[in-house]
Amino acid sequence: MSQMPQSSSRTGWSFADIWEAIADQLPDATCVVQGDLTRTWSEFDQRADGVSRYLLDEGRACQQEKVAQYLHNSPEYLETLFACFKAGLVPVNTNYRYTAGELEYLWDNADVVAVVFHGTFASTCAAVRERVPSVRTWLWVDDDSGPCPDWAVPYEKAADATTDRVVAPWGRSGDDLYLLYTGGTTGMPKGVMWRQDDLLVTFGSGMGLVLPETREPGLLEGRFTQPGPKGLPACPLMHGTGAFSSFGVLSAGGSVVLLASRSFDPAELLDTVERERVNTIAIVGDAFAKPLLQMLDEHPGRWDLSSLVAIISSGVMWSEATKQGLLRHHPAMLLVDAFSSSEALGMGQSISGGGQAAETATFQLGSETIVVDDDGRPVEPGSDVVGRLAVGGRQPIGYYKDEEKSRRTFITVDGRRYSCPGDYATVTADGKITVLGRGSVCINTGGEKVFPEEVEEVMKTHPAVADAVVVGVPHERFGEMVVAVVEARSGAVLDEADLIEHVRPRLAHYKVPRHVVAVATIGRAPNGKVDYTRLRDLAAEGIAAPGAEA
Repeated sequence: MSQMPQSSSRTGWSFADIWEAIADQLPDATCVVQGDLTRTWSEFDQRADGVSRYLLDEGRACQQEKVAQYLHNSPEYLETLFACFKAGLVPVNTNYRYTAGELEYLWDNADVVAVVFHGTFASTCAAVRERVPSVRTWLWVDDDSGPCPDWAVPYEKAADATTDRVVAPWGRSGDDLYLLYTGGTTGMPKGVMWRQDDLLVTFGSGMGLVLPETREPGLLEGRFTQPGPKGLPACPLMHGTGAFSSFGVLSAGGSVVLLASRSFDPAELLDTVERERVNTIAIVGDAFAKPLLQMLDEHPGRWDLSSLVAIISSGVMWSEATKQGLLRHHPAMLLVDAFSSSEALGMGQSISGGGQAAETATFQLGSETIVVDDDGRPVEPGSDVVGRLAVGGRQPIGYYKDEEKSRRTFITVDGRRYSCPGDYATVTADGKITVLGRGSVCINTGGEKVFPEEVEEVMKTHPAVADAVVVGVPHERFGEMVVAVVEARSGAVLDEADLIEHVRPRLAHYKVPRHVVAVATIGRAPNGKVDYTRLRDLAAEGIAAPGAEA
């Protein structure tokens, strides 16, 4: 049974209303760029109308039914979102690395009725079609990977259709949802239910579009007089960092610049920044920043970065050393490390600039953020008590079809509602937070808690280490022992004893890895995150191999 948001007396802003106002006032301004393809705001609006009309008429979609985007970064991804928002339908992000079984779970759990997919995924869609009977509509996006299947309809047939501006019979509401499925580090993906109004007010304040609590119908008239910023999501739109950063850029009347390649290429990114005069880049921590820095170090002065105002990172830790390196190449830009998650925006941030880089995992508390202890009471700054971060204000209304997880995550403290996704931290006397990591992957060794991210950041400062993940492996005496899974830099040789000694003087003894398991690649997802369960199993196998100490 699907869940619908409760009606709200707050402002009724929707993305479609904002974006349509921009299309009316800046019709010839650039909206989306990918390689040689450029679409204006007028074209963006018209093509979204065509897709929206098709979903309503041919797809027989009803109010707040779900539409999955099974797409790489592309203009069609953003057009489909706009089409859903116009028609009062709910977009559902889909991880394009999922297997058929994972897609079946996702689309069944989300009650998906339509799927928009790139042609390269046609065989996977064919394999899962019979297992997702609720899907009535399949829109095929041509990417030169083969012909359109006979069970699907070419996307361009819908996008190119001439139609009036689409508003569904049931209208639009600020309560209309954006459904963001998040895999996290453990368990099956869960759909985070965001009201469009909450997202718009949150993003608008950061992009200069301040929306009042009570909707004023005439507020948008004449509001957009010149194009907004150019933003480049280096990470996938299927994840929150890429999607949310793009929502903010579009809602300010700007343009989203997409990379043409389907795998991250730092040289392509830098070429694109220079060519398109990009203002902001969205990345996910060191998974993107380190290759970018390496490219700049290898080719100093090759790229004109003068248009770049800020690089914004969210999702995983961004190390101080990498920030310092990037600032050497462009001291005038800001490096914004935003501590947020799919279900909790604005927990904290740190800003580096002027050649000075902020410390790893240290953030200034957001205005709505607190840290609560195990009894649900706010932690006193400077007390050294470890607690869970919780952020109030505008946050999701819950997880789709998971009331129990919603109750655990969205808590009430002193009569106020907070999102508390499970990140642990301490608070200094001056109000800064030191993030320790997610409790779901916390290691318990002999009664002591070890947060993997803290150890990983130390491991990654070793010159031979390209990437590292720390896991807990079962141990007869201590319950779990700390084991590091390490990927070597190109040409480097990993020495287990040397790596362990590198960590020892920097952290408490119980946090020091007892073993190091070398791998060819950590295998991070496009959003920079890792599968801790897989790596834990791999580590256990590695230390049990012949010649390894039990």
